[in-house]
Amino acid sequence: MLKVRVIPTLLFKSVGLVKGIGFDAWRRVDTVLPAIKVYNMREVDELILLDLDATDEGREPDYASIRDFSRECFVPFCVGGGIQEVGQIRELLRAGADKVSINSAAYRNLALVTEGARLYGSQCIVVSIDCRKVEGEYYCFSHNGQENTGILLKDWAKAVEKAGAGELLITSVPLDGTMGGYDINMIKAVTGIVKIPVIASGGAGNYEHMYQAIRDGGASAVAAASIFHFTEQTPKEAKEYLFQRGVPTRIA
Repeated sequence: MLKVRVIPTLLFKSVGLVKGIGFDAWRRVDTVLPAIKVYNMREVDELILLDLDATDEGREPDYASIRDFSRECFVPFCVGGGIQEVGQIRELLRAGADKVSINSAAYRNLALVTEGARLYGSQCIVVSIDCRKVEGEYYCFSHNGQENTGILLKDWAKAVEKAGAGELLITSVPLDGTMGGYDINMIKAVTGIVKIPVIASGGAGNYEHMYQAIRDGGASAVAAASIFHFTEQTPKEAKEYLFQRGVPTRIA
C-alpha cells in the first residue's frame, strides 16, 4: 500500500513566506531558506512552494531563487506560480524542482498539462485547483482563488486527469488558514471520480483533521501551512498520529 504523505505548503510573496485566511489578509511568517532547513529535519515527505505574485504580475518563475532553495531541500520539491508554457516547466526542473504545480494557466491552455506530462512524465505535473462552493456546487477559481472560472470541480478534475496530470492539489479557499478542518465533501467529490493521487489542502488545524481527510475524504496526502506556522504541531508528530490510527506513513 502506498504511504500517505504529509506536505507542508510554503506560500511565497516578495516579502518572504506568508499565510492568510481565505487567500487574503496575508501576514509574514518566515523566510524561505530557514523554513526549508527546519522541514528537512522534521521528516516531511515533500514540500510545496507556491509563488503567489508571479501569475498576477505576469512574470516567469524566479529560477535563480528556486535553484537556491532546491540546493537546501532534501525532500521532493514541488514548485508553482507563474508557469505559462512548457519551457518554464523545463527550466524549473533544471533549477531543481522535482514537480511543478500548474493552476491558472491550465484553464487557458489545457495542452500545457498534456505537453508537460508527455515531455517530463505525469509524475512531474501537479494540477492545483482552488475551490469555492457556489449555490451548492463546487466551482474552480483561478488567480489565487479570486476569479470564478465557471467550471465545476468535478468536471475539471476529470479533464486534467485525462490531459495527463499525475496528481491533484485541491484547496478549499474559504477554509484555507482557518484551522477549522478540511472540506471533506469537496475532497470526496474528487477522490470518488479520479484515479490519480489527490492532495487535500485548506483548513488543517490538528492531526485529527488530517486523519479525517484521509479516512473519510480518501485523500492520498494532506498539505498544510498554518498548523505548522502557528502551533507546536509538527509533520513528524502528524505522521506518528496517522500511523497509530492505521494509516501507512513514512516513519523513521
